[in-house]
Amino acid sequence: MNQKTMKKEQRKGIFDMANITITDLYDLRETIAGELFQGVTYPWEVLPRIHDFILELGPKLSTDIYEKRGEDIWVAKSAKIATTACLNGPLIIDEEAEIRHCAFVRGSAIVGKGAVVGNSTELKNVVLFNKVQVPHYNYVGDSVLGYRSHMGAGSITSNVKSDKTLVVVKGEGIFVETGLKKMGAMLGDRVEVGCNSVLNPGTIIGRDSNVYPTSCVRGVIPAGHIYKDEDHIVPKRQ
Repeated sequence: MNQKTMKKEQRKGIFDMANITITDLYDLRETIAGELFQGVTYPWEVLPRIHDFILELGPKLSTDIYEKRGEDIWVAKSAKIATTACLNGPLIIDEEAEIRHCAFVRGSAIVGKGAVVGNSTELKNVVLFNKVQVPHYNYVGDSVLGYRSHMGAGSITSNVKSDKTLVVVKGEGIFVETGLKKMGAMLGDRVEVGCNSVLNPGTIIGRDSNVYPTSCVRGVIPAGHIYKDEDHIVPKRQ
């Protein structure tokens, strides 16, 4: 048995216990879209439902807190929107969120309370929980980012496989067919992604985990771990 195989065998028990369900990744109290996640098990199951959910929720939002801007766009009055940002609906931007210079929201997006969508960042078909930060040159598509998760400058989610086949979530002891052609990454609460990293289609990162800068990540990263590279995924020190 070579060293690489031995390391995978040593990690196998960790990955077998790694949970990829909504309950184990997210605190649903930290998003205006809590109802979107009801009745399903895995977070990627909400991706086809985001568009219609926004159209249903938007008209119900309090006019004391939110205002309608253009077609199917609801923005909290306390949110800060740069004049150079491009906003397309359906879209909800929650209280105290900040949409910075030249951000591009393509639609079907929910931006949580206090979230930051930064310079030249692009969003498409996403849920950003409260306090999420995607502040510099990020692309986030067909993804769910949990409470206080953060993507470093230039880090992106890749949401389509190069061979255009359906996305499968894979980890040691985990193989789940999503049925989706487009799926980016599911980041649990308080995940930190280092600068210039690429999260490949079907990536799941558990709560409180960190990804080293310039990483190319695929598969399932357990909660409370540090991803250094494919062969070095280590638990955080207590």
